[in-house]
Amino acid sequence: MSDTNGRRYDDKEMAAIFRAAADGPQRTASDVPRDEGLTLAELQSIGREVGLAPEAIARAALALDVRGGAESRTMFGLPIGVARTVNLNRRLSDDEWERLVVQFREVFGARGTMRSEGSFRQWTNGNLQVLLEPTESGHRLRFRTLHGAAMGSIRTGMFALGMSAIVALSAAPGGHLLKAIPGIAFFLLIGAGMIANGAMRLPRWARLRQRQMQALAEQVALPASAPAGPGGHDV
Repeated sequence: MSDTNGRRYDDKEMAAIFRAAADGPQRTASDVPRDEGLTLAELQSIGREVGLAPEAIARAALALDVRGGAESRTMFGLPIGVARTVNLNRRLSDDEWERLVVQFREVFGARGTMRSEGSFRQWTNGNLQVLLEPTESGHRLRFRTLHGAAMGSIRTGMFALGMSAIVALSAAPGGHLLKAIPGIAFFLLIGAGMIANGAMRLPRWARLRQRQMQALAEQVALPASAPAGPGGHDV
């Protein structure tokens, strides 16, 4: 692993990297803020002075970046979509990509569809996408997905709540509000139920998807110590 992107590590990151390098591959660095600091080469130079192998420091630094690439898209404060990006700083061969697609199918429980356009590779299954993109230092792997069913349920629920308000406003001027109560209650119950149905699925689903994406990212970026990704089938 080479220091090809000029990445610099601040004091907290350096401490996390040295701890992870000293503890070995069983422990990975925690998320910490990024700021000005030392390059990987400088960290490796310091590590040599205290008996830490340059390869161990490089692996710990890469693990830090893998764990720091998580993103989330929210809807009304709920995690409706998740994503993760990892810069591999090397080129992934066609054989490696094909073996990785096998892992996608096993982890996500879906056959999916493969596409290639020049240096670009992608595997998709509905809203779930995995993209392999060229960079100056090699390849970048990007995962992203949306929970389309939950998003549709929440939107339908919001529409039903809106309909209940429209019915109430239409009935009030003519003095027919009491007669409209059953219709208003119907739309309110439908709306609340649809919103709750969508919202209840999202936290657990988002945690599962992030774990799966992290495990797969670590598997390709840190092949010697990659954990197996958890299973699951919601897309």
